[in-house]
Order: sequence, then structure tokens, then C-alpha cells
Amino acid sequence: MKVSLKAALAAALVVMVGCSSSPTGRKQFAVLPDSQMNEMGIQSFTEMKKEIPASSDAKLRENVQCVADSLIAVLPDKYRKQDWEVVLFNDEQVNAFALPGYKVGIYTGLLTVAENQSQLAAVVGHELAHVIARHGNERVSTQLATSQALALGYQLSGEESPEKIAIFQALGIGAQVGIILPFSRSHESEADVLGLSYMAKAGFDPRESVQLWRNMSAGGESKAPELLSTHPSNSTRIKDLQANLSKNLPIYEALVAQNKAAKCY
Repeated sequence: MKVSLKAALAAALVVMVGCSSSPTGRKQFAVLPDSQMNEMGIQSFTEMKKEIPASSDAKLRENVQCVADSLIAVLPDKYRKQDWEVVLFNDEQVNAFALPGYKVGIYTGLLTVAENQSQLAAVVGHELAHVIARHGNERVSTQLATSQALALGYQLSGEESPEKIAIFQALGIGAQVGIILPFSRSHESEADVLGLSYMAKAGFDPRESVQLWRNMSAGGESKAPELLSTHPSNSTRIKDLQANLSKNLPIYEALVAQNKAAKCY
């Protein structure tokens, strides 16, 4: 029996239904065992340490470790008790990352843009949030499900024809732009919100998260059109962070009043 293209696609895309929730309550699709994701993260981090030298600047390493430790201390119990590893890589990239398996990498190039401890905390808090919200699992699960859905739809959609091939080539592009990239932007925005909360609770000034992205804009980072980027534009990030300051600034100010603000450098 011949199955219509529409019915085939509907059946194929059933796999995209979400099955869990992120820390902000957003429905998410994460089907791989966390243990497997942790193994992948640890393996990747081990390879990176072989390929990229760590910074030899003891003071910089101390500053970065202090910021990371301060943030980790305010995470939910499950994550606060993990054995996090933080490495300052000697590389000019203006970037940082966190991997499943509780691995955090920061490039020395970031320290030329993150001008103080709170700006660095904005980045590190954001990266920690990716791990806590299981964004890596979501991304891998979504990419796997998308490729499987398209493959299944192709098999169920009838006889081979130039039209069929053209349609599914277009669907492949559509899936990338319509599903995978926006999904990644939602992760980045969610990590910004969670990271802002972590930095405020750890005694870092949440207002500096906005200044960080102004610094990024001044440096010409993230010039790609937002539609075809896995990251929100700098202006979008600034707007969203400003909208969430009112919930987090009082937390930081209360710590300042108690002389409990972070003092890493």
C-alpha cells in the first residue's frame, strides 16, 4: 500500500515529541543516558587537553578557578557535589565551554573581553547551565531524531522520483534551519537566564553580564545573521539579560550588604 508523503512525514516526526523538562520548565527531548553523554564529554575533554596547552600563568588560573568554584558552590545539590574540572587553555579564542562529565574549558582569549570577575562569571555560569539543563543531550538527541525521521519518511513516501529527491533535499535544509538551529538558540537563551541566576547567588554583579555582551559587540563577535546562527544576536542577548536583571539584582545586592560578594580578583 502506498503511503502519502504527508502521512509519512507525520509518522516520522512523532519521534520529536518532548519527554522531559529543563530547569526552567521548558519541554525537552533528551533520550540518551546521561552516563553515555558524560563518557563522551570526558573523552572529548581528554583529547582537548592533549591538543591545546594549558595556560602557564598561575595567577590567571587561580582567578578562573575561583570564579568557577564560587559558581559551582551555588548549584543544585546534584551538581554542586560533582568533581568538576576547570582548565584555562592557552588559546586566543574568545570562548569557553562546558561538557557533560563536568568539564569546563576557558580560553585565555576570553579574558581580553571579560574585563572583571563578574563578566567572567557571566560566561562560566552560562556554560555550567548548559550542563545542568542537559543541553548536550538534547542537541544530540534532536539531531539523531531529525535524521532518523527524514530517513523514515523517505522510505515510506512512495516510489523514487526526481521530485521526491528534490523535496527531501529541501526538507533536510528545512530541518536544519527550522528545527536544529532555533533549538540551539533556545538553549543559549535558557543558559543566559540560568547563568544570570547562578552569578547573582554567587555574589557576582549580574549587571556585568550586559556589559560583557556590549564588549562582545564592540569586538565584532557573532556577526552571522541570527536566523542562521546557533546563538542569539548580541542585541537579543542584551535585551533578554536586561529583562531578567530585576529578579537577580536584589539577590546580589543583599550579598553585598552582608559583605558576601564574590572576591576572586
